[in-house]
Amino acid sequence: MKKIIVIGGGIGGLSAALMLESKGFYVKLFEAARHLQPVGAGLGVGSNALKALYEAGIGAQIDKLGNPLKILDFRDSSDRLLNEMDVEALSKKEGVNSVAIHRAELHEQLYRAIRPGTIELNKKCIAFRQYEESAEVTFEDGSVAEGDYVIAADGIHSLFRQKLVPNSVPRYAGYTCWRGVVDETDIPYDKQTSTEIWGKEGRFGIVPLKNKRVYWFACVNAKRNDQKYRQFRVEDVARHFDSFSPRVSELIRETDDGRLLHHDILDIKPLNQFVFGRIILLGDAAHATTPNMGQGAGQAIEDAIVLANCLSSHKNFQDAFKTYEKKRIKRTKKIITMSRRIGAGAQLENKTVIWVRNKLFKFVPKSLLIKRFQFVHETDLRGTE
Repeated sequence: MKKIIVIGGGIGGLSAALMLESKGFYVKLFEAARHLQPVGAGLGVGSNALKALYEAGIGAQIDKLGNPLKILDFRDSSDRLLNEMDVEALSKKEGVNSVAIHRAELHEQLYRAIRPGTIELNKKCIAFRQYEESAEVTFEDGSVAEGDYVIAADGIHSLFRQKLVPNSVPRYAGYTCWRGVVDETDIPYDKQTSTEIWGKEGRFGIVPLKNKRVYWFACVNAKRNDQKYRQFRVEDVARHFDSFSPRVSELIRETDDGRLLHHDILDIKPLNQFVFGRIILLGDAAHATTPNMGQGAGQAIEDAIVLANCLSSHKNFQDAFKTYEKKRIKRTKKIITMSRRIGAGAQLENKTVIWVRNKLFKFVPKSLLIKRFQFVHETDLRGTE
């Protein structure tokens, strides 16, 4: 039986471990954190990702925990509707919902589905080597693990990618982001509509979760590692968006300071290679993208399903890896590029340019929006080309 090592206990790594175990492989997953604690805020699980999770065996749980979304609407800073996309129509073609869920809930369901003893915590990978018949990873505590193959799911700052593709470094998208979750609010919102509000001061998103919770995000153009914004608390973020519709600053102010998250938005330039001998890049380590299409987690989940299906569909592992690489590079490159363009258009600051954008956007047919995003939901999870 082939032994596969997975580095990284995020959504991609957990999905890979779960799927590979289901295909009969012996898997060991190593995670640097001492404890797997609830982290993050909300995230979107598009119908493409939920379809993949059904194949992984936990789709029903995520469908139940997630809040189904029917509409994504776009508004100006005064809350006037610019356009909307029929998410339900996109999802129906795949036969499953698109949902919003708290990241911690998705993480927990993946963790629970993996066999006991598969995961080892407090194992920070600091080095790796490949041999003709095996690969090994070395951890900060001095221990070494050996396997037939290593799946590097260690995120955008991946040690493996840094060593294998030295010129592949995270790119700053030009804007920084705060995120928060409000447990219950009286502020008006449609529980099945995700909203983006665009204005000169930035961009604000409202994403309803299950059980009356609301996830929000706020993006502002800034220098990378801007010290002023690093010091922002809830009240500072609310004041920044005071010129927006009142529900924006009101929702921000209902957030606890201790639950306010902040980070610069990064991606990587699309790679032309995911497989390096016995090392396979997966998730953000392979194709970190900006969050503008809600596909970061979804593409990592797709990676895991496709990789496992490739390995079970090919007798020769190298053929399996070539198929995985060919299928996933093409799809993720398109998403990285499109997501970056969407972010640039949403983060405009010039009043005149914003006015023109908004006027033009109002006249974009809804059918064209659906057509443009259809490819995201139409995912091919097979292990063959």
